[in-house]
Amino acid sequence: MACTCVVGLQWGDEAKGKIVDLLTADHHIVVRYNGGANAGHTIVKNGKTYKLSLLPTGILTPHMQAVIGNGLVVNPVRFLEEVTNLRDAGIAVGANLVVSDHAHLIFPYHMEEERLTEQGAASAIGTTGRGIGPCYQDKVSRSNGIRVGELLHPEHLRERLHAIVPRKNQALAAFSADAKRFDADALCDEYLGYAATMRPHIQDTGRLLRQALKAGKNLLFEGAQGSLLDVDHGTYPYVTSSNSSTAGIWSGSGVPARNLSRIIGVIKAYTSRVGRGPFPTELDDGPTGIGATIRKIGREVGTVTGRPRRCGWLDLVAVRYSAALGGVDEVTIMLLDVLSTLDEIKICTAYEIDAQRTTDFPGDAFLLDRCKPIYETLPGWKQDISAARTPSDLPAAARRYVDRIAALVELPVSIVSVGPDREQTIPMM
Repeated sequence: MACTCVVGLQWGDEAKGKIVDLLTADHHIVVRYNGGANAGHTIVKNGKTYKLSLLPTGILTPHMQAVIGNGLVVNPVRFLEEVTNLRDAGIAVGANLVVSDHAHLIFPYHMEEERLTEQGAASAIGTTGRGIGPCYQDKVSRSNGIRVGELLHPEHLRERLHAIVPRKNQALAAFSADAKRFDADALCDEYLGYAATMRPHIQDTGRLLRQALKAGKNLLFEGAQGSLLDVDHGTYPYVTSSNSSTAGIWSGSGVPARNLSRIIGVIKAYTSRVGRGPFPTELDDGPTGIGATIRKIGREVGTVTGRPRRCGWLDLVAVRYSAALGGVDEVTIMLLDVLSTLDEIKICTAYEIDAQRTTDFPGDAFLLDRCKPIYETLPGWKQDISAARTPSDLPAAARRYVDRIAALVELPVSIVSVGPDREQTIPMM
């Protein structure tokens, strides 16, 4: 039995989907354990590009059982939209996709709450606007949370909404006189319509996964976002609303973490970030600067939001922290080819804060915002590496960059990616 986790070690968008896709042949079940439709995965497979935000990447592999765990928040509209898109693209989606009856439901009032909270606020987080945070708030409030399994009990669902919606309308009106108002019966009828289609997919996934472990099945856990966005361990408050590090596996799937045998940390060869929040190595150097060059070559636009990503040099202070937090065994380096045009490349190896040098990652965003990066500079390789397939195919300077990352993180680099296609992958171990 092998249980593997693929987790991002930065602020998300590390190209985790490609690594998940590469590992599917050795596993039977793939599990998303956190987040919602705010996680963008772009996968190039057999010459086709697929964009997913809620469904696990492993759904693209015929033999895999894809599981949306109890730690997620689910918008039925997005769920059914992605299912339809995959079927239209020729991907079979049926009994191979299950969603936990304990996952929580996103309603339209969650998105309205988020819109009103974010608009014009000086302290806006820069969210995706998909109602993720407000739904998690309702989950932990207990009185307002509604779970996926409740869709299967119409009268119970109607009763819950009749209790919740008036409170929501009152709270929304306090936010703004122009806030949308919602009708409990209309929402119930709408969501019961979704329930009719979702019913075959809804299961007790915790029990399913524990039974799979007993049967010797190999499980692949797919993290969403990145570890630095973890609500407990990331750059709070500029984080997501769930445990996006490996800390979320046990609570978000019902599978004890002791079953994990391999944890793969995924990083880009540089750093990117969507939305607001501190970013010590950001290259905000204008439309013709290095930051803009990385953004253009790396196609750094959010899969979910379409927003351009902020780009900067690789921050190994942050990566060392998230790798230690996640108990990572090995690191994969993605998008190395994006740096191929640069004369020199910098790696952040330490910070300076209040005139003091540190290699520790600050626990709070306001402290990280005061950190100045201390760089080590390496020569660029100035040649196309997209056709490289073995370590020896890499130019000496590119190999030196990879080796330096491994040395500074104190973990082996197992895979280097030099392009979006599955074939553009170099095994390093």
